[in-house]
Formats: sequence, structure tokens, C-alpha cells
Amino acid sequence: MRTPLIVAAVALAFAGTAQAMHPSPLVDAEWLDAQLDNDDLVVLDVRSAIDDGGDRAAFETARIPGSRYSNYAEDGWREERDGVAGLMPDVEDLSELIGDLGIDNGNTVIVVAGGTGPTDFGSAARVYWTFKALGHDEVAILNGGFAGWEQQGFETASGPADPPEATFFTATLREELLATTEEVEASRQAGEQLVDARPEGFYTGTQQSPDARVPGTIPGSLNLPHDGALVERDGAWYLEPERLTAAIDALELDREAPTVAFCNTGHWASSGWFQLSEVGGLENVTMYDGSMAAWTRDDSRPVHLADRGTLTVGELIE
Repeated sequence: MRTPLIVAAVALAFAGTAQAMHPSPLVDAEWLDAQLDNDDLVVLDVRSAIDDGGDRAAFETARIPGSRYSNYAEDGWREERDGVAGLMPDVEDLSELIGDLGIDNGNTVIVVAGGTGPTDFGSAARVYWTFKALGHDEVAILNGGFAGWEQQGFETASGPADPPEATFFTATLREELLATTEEVEASRQAGEQLVDARPEGFYTGTQQSPDARVPGTIPGSLNLPHDGALVERDGAWYLEPERLTAAIDALELDREAPTVAFCNTGHWASSGWFQLSEVGGLENVTMYDGSMAAWTRDDSRPVHLADRGTLTVGELIE
């Protein structure tokens, strides 16, 4: 009877090791390099045309050894519905997308963007948020992306990559991470923290996204631009936690208060959500994937412009 017990104990020991990776939300290249031989690790490269981050051809030219590729902009991580771009797809569709990448619920996923710009960082943040929203906590972002990995001289692989063996990924939607328009309106009326992650021009109303019907922001919101804590070093872009902490403190954000991050289409908002929730220490942050594209669909919704005050969407369109 002792042999099965010993085998079981060894199996549990290995299982405990596999489940104990729990990386910090933002990892560096040195940490990742030391983990590449871990069978439970999946390096997911999501480079796309955003900020000239790359594509499959770039992935086959040079990549982190053992990594798998999914184009963030083209492979179904976001979708358009009812004229609103950037929405979270159906949970079953996302589960199939992830499973087809050979990722199951036992894997630790490191998301790698191009590292080529602040908006490119949002690609990794949106994929990270998607895993979290689907109930998968074993996920992290490589700070500096592939550009940082390459610039620091770590090993790369090249050539066509073998397609991963499809598996099953089981999702459990965390609705608390996804805000609807009605919930954002309720948060606004309750005076909760709304954080606009867009650059200042969009926040003040001097710039307008083609996805939003009018310029301006949600009344009562604060502005924490998605790119404020991202800096370029030697050709790669890195998130600097100290810079982020200073920006959060300058806005006097309450780290315990309910908070909604938004932008135009849920891309920069993903970066804002990641920075606030996963790095900045805010405890109760949700992300409005519809953002201003969804908010401005209704003529009765209020928007605020720095030079005109608060008006309805309908008043601005007239």
C-alpha cells in the first residue's frame, strides 16, 4: 500500500509546483527566460499592426522560443456588435479561441505584445483582461514586449512554428470585471470613480474618435491617460510602476472605491484597467468595453467638454 501513497505524494508535489507559479501581473524578460522550460507555461505572442507591432510573418522571423501566435487585431479577441466596436465576444467563442491555441485551465499564460508603443501595450492588456474576465488568474504581461526581449539579447527562434494541439478551455465569466452602459450610468449617478484612459485631447473634447458619435467624456470622470506611465527605452516600451503610482496619487484616487475604466472602444481602457487594478493597487476596478462608442449611441446620454460644459449627445449632434 505504500507505493501508491508515495506515487500520489510525488504527483501532488509536482502538481503543487505547477500551480505555484502565480507570476506578478507584470513580469520582466529575465524572469520569463528562467521559466521557459516549465511545461505549464504558455508564451502567447499577440503582435499585430497596432504601433507596427508585427504580424505572423514577423513572428516567424523572430520570436520567443516555444511561443504561440495569435493576432490580437484579427483573430477574434474583440468584436463589433450593433455598430459598437471593441466589445467582448461571446464566452464560448473566446473559450474556443483559447483552446485552439493549446491553452487549458492548468496553464500559466504570459502575454507578449510587440513592445513597440503605448497602444500596442493595450493589446497585451486586453488579452490579459480577457483571461481574467473568463476566470483564469494564471496570466501575466511581459513588460517591454518582444522588442524588449530582443533588445536585451535573450534567445529567439525563427521559422514556421508547429501549430499547437487544440485543447479545452473552460471559462467562468466574472461579470464584475465587465461594466455595461447601464451600470456605468448608475456609477456616474452614485458619484463613483470613472477613469477616462484616453489621451487628454479626447478627454477635453478637442479630439474625437470615429467610433464615438460626439466628442467629450462621461461627466464626472477623471483623466489617467493610458500612455502616461509607459516609457521608451532602447527601442522598447515599458510600463513604469513608480510613474503610475505618482499619477494615481496625483488624481487622489481612492484605492478602495468602485472604479470604472473606459476609453473609446475598450482598448486603451484595458490598459487603464490593468494599470489601476493589477499594478496600481486599486481593489475594485471594472472595464467598460463599450466605452464612448456605446455611451454616445443614445442621444439622451450626457457628455462633458472642457470648453462647453455638459450637454447631451443629441444637443451636440444638432
